[in-house]
Amino acid sequence: MPFVLDASTAICWAMQDESDPRAEAAKARALTDRPLVPGIWWYEVRNILVQNERRGRISTAESERFLQTIGSLTRIVFPQGIQGTLRLARKHKLSIYDAAYLELAVAQKLVLATLDDDLAKAAKAEGIVVLA
Repeated sequence: MPFVLDASTAICWAMQDESDPRAEAAKARALTDRPLVPGIWWYEVRNILVQNERRGRISTAESERFLQTIGSLTRIVFPQGIQGTLRLARKHKLSIYDAAYLELAVAQKLVLATLDDDLAKAAKAEGIVVLA
């Protein structure tokens, strides 16, 4: 069954100096269950990669390889409207970006893979299972 993948989890896969059992569980699941991502995900992931290139944590070539690999695993899903995202952001004091992941998980009734504690708490409050 597909699941929603947030940027914090995906970026953990790209960074050689990061490791988290939740990210590893999501990575293993991504090999059999195609992750869904909101449209904003691609911008967020690329922004994080560029920031880390500038810090010397990852090379441009490594970023490009990661983007090619992750691109073949994920499927972008655009929400029907922004009202759900705004409502969730306000209700749980989330950024619009994080609320977009939550909205997708709620709308599709899917598990959410995140390393963000506030997003995980909001997901649980909305009855969404967080991949552990």
